[in-house]
Amino acid sequence: MEKITLWDDRTIPRLGFGCWAIGGPFWADAVPVGWGVVDDNESKRAIAAALDAGIKFFDTADVYGAGHSEIILGEALKGHDDIVVATKFGNQFNPDNKQITGQATDRTYIRTAVQASLKRLNRDTIDLYQLHVDDLNADAAAQAQAALEELVTEGLIRAYGWSTDHPEHAKGWLGGKNYRTVQHDLNLFTPANAMLELVNANDMISINRAPLAMGMLGGTYKIKHAFGEDDVRSGGAPWLDKMTGISSAEDAQQRLDGVRELLTVDGRTVSQGALAWIWAHNASTLPIPGFRTVKQAEKNARALEFGPLSIETMHEIDMVISGDI
Repeated sequence: MEKITLWDDRTIPRLGFGCWAIGGPFWADAVPVGWGVVDDNESKRAIAAALDAGIKFFDTADVYGAGHSEIILGEALKGHDDIVVATKFGNQFNPDNKQITGQATDRTYIRTAVQASLKRLNRDTIDLYQLHVDDLNADAAAQAQAALEELVTEGLIRAYGWSTDHPEHAKGWLGGKNYRTVQHDLNLFTPANAMLELVNANDMISINRAPLAMGMLGGTYKIKHAFGEDDVRSGGAPWLDKMTGISSAEDAQQRLDGVRELLTVDGRTVSQGALAWIWAHNASTLPIPGFRTVKQAEKNARALEFGPLSIETMHEIDMVISGDI
């Protein structure tokens, strides 16, 4: 089983679960930014299945479902104090109407936000607290980092990271004593080499959102699948933003079909192959596929049984994705 060592010297399986989808619907004005209606009991059963499969890392955010994801995760993890919990801050929201209302990263807001997350998660300490604003100017970022170091000193969090796809921003926090992770998009269509170079050079961990390109590498949907009105994927094709260099849905489908047999080598599913590609791509990676059902949780967790793809298979996949064959 693939393993990774954390900032506090704990070693865990090299697979976490992302909890965006289990938050349920929430909105930015009229735009859906959640994954549709969810069954909270099924979400809890899925978390239990992940725990049974050995998963030790769960990533969420205060804004997912306007607080609902943290609440469900906290209830499901009651009594599991050994599990690593990561959450994020920076987006303001109204839990009553499930609306995002703005952004804030100042010291006062951070201290208020962490206390609210601790309460929803039913925890005394958050293992990893991450800035959830992709693009923040240098002065504001420095002030946020100072506040985060205070939280570590006070024991409210153990470490912090930044959820950003901009290496130039992630570099701004280097040197921070408890700055341990960068969360960014990474999948076989989006290799994120510049960010991984930064992470590797500074002995950090790369937490990988969109490892299955918002479900398009899960093997369930066709690229042109129609989603419900309360699903973030219903507005155009936002998952295409998670597939660098892909010009259209048709292009994405063609390249995915071209690697399907390679991803399923040795009996893997498509999603298990996509996760195996990430492990083979870089040793510092920790993919966090999302889930909403027990079946999804069990399938993704079983990727650990197969481990990374071979160098030969990686080369063949990369040739197809790049269009060189």
